[in-house]
Amino acid sequence: MTGPADPFETGTGSILRQPKAVWATAGASVVAFMGIGLVDPILPSIAKGLDATTSQVSLLFTSYFLITAVAMLLTGFVSSRIGGRRTLLLGLAFVVVFAGLAGTSDTVGQLVGFRAGWGLGNALFVSTALAVIVGAAAGGSAAAILLYESALGLGMACGPLLGAVLGNISWRYPFFGTATLMAVGFLCITAFLKEQPKPARRTSVLDPIRALGHGGLASVAASAFFYNYTFFTVLAFTPFVLDMTPYRSGAVFFAWGVLLALFSVVVAPRMQRRFGSPKVLGGSLVLLAADVVVLGYGGHTAAIVCTILSGAFIGVNNTVYTELALGVSDAPRPVASAGYNFVRWFAAAAAPYFAPKIEEWTDIHVPFVVAAVTAVLGAAVVLVRRNALTHEAARAQPSHATEDGVAVFAN
Repeated sequence: MTGPADPFETGTGSILRQPKAVWATAGASVVAFMGIGLVDPILPSIAKGLDATTSQVSLLFTSYFLITAVAMLLTGFVSSRIGGRRTLLLGLAFVVVFAGLAGTSDTVGQLVGFRAGWGLGNALFVSTALAVIVGAAAGGSAAAILLYESALGLGMACGPLLGAVLGNISWRYPFFGTATLMAVGFLCITAFLKEQPKPARRTSVLDPIRALGHGGLASVAASAFFYNYTFFTVLAFTPFVLDMTPYRSGAVFFAWGVLLALFSVVVAPRMQRRFGSPKVLGGSLVLLAADVVVLGYGGHTAAIVCTILSGAFIGVNNTVYTELALGVSDAPRPVASAGYNFVRWFAAAAAPYFAPKIEEWTDIHVPFVVAAVTAVLGAAVVLVRRNALTHEAARAQPSHATEDGVAVFAN
């Protein structure tokens, strides 16, 4: 099964011919995804500017993703009651306020607290944006999904670049820049997006927890938990290891984001069709483990190369994990997505905290050894539970992987 020759064609039309409401939501989505890696190039500058330690500054990721994890239980509850448009605007309002406040911080504690509020807003926004785009897009869901996925890749790649450009002036400017861009997104969605129909059934806060009672979904979530620890060790701890200027660090993570987007959108679905999801996922996790060991023990050039290369493995993993998470149980996709993300984002919160602590207790190499071990543990879960995953992985269509890969990664 092959896709259309033109990457902007889905078989039902071009993703470029969309209503203004879709472009407004997609544009705001780019900025929302930029916020994940925005602080990467400026972490050392923040530490210097606020006289903070590496472990203290890394809490910017911990607070952000801890709140995001908990918010996964609330996003469906909120959007099923007030509607998609209002949920988007509420999330954007939170980001505008807390990103702006983050730029005014005088202590690292204030910055960490404001970053947590930002995480709540981002969770409300990105968990709703895909459904809104699908509902408003022309050309069917395939066009909408490809557009959203393009927004994800562009945001992940450009976040570090924006952080580098503005952070080279002052570490405060990336936060003000994000607040400004999200305010523009708020105005665009207010002007161009009409209210979306509310779901027929309201989502309970406990529905995602109940969905994890399914053995297959619980296995995918457990494996993704270990993987996410590796992922966010690379994202949050590596900037301190590279010890580069904001411009150079931003360039490294821009290249990382480009590979992540390319392998997530183009390479992963083709590998799945040829080898099957469990084999692709297991192999990619083992290769990621080897990559982070070399990152930790190699020289400076090797660390740069391995940081960029990790984007390829992370892109593949994100897509495959998503397909498995959304296809392995009979839970509605939004509910399965929320339960899966509730588990895996806790690892995203843990890694930025523990990696610098482990360095303090041992040396700079050991955090990457731990990250390699967690990647291997993720692969081991896939291997042991492959019988629970193989049937659904073989049955699922690549288009599901694309669609849900955006939904789950965004959530």
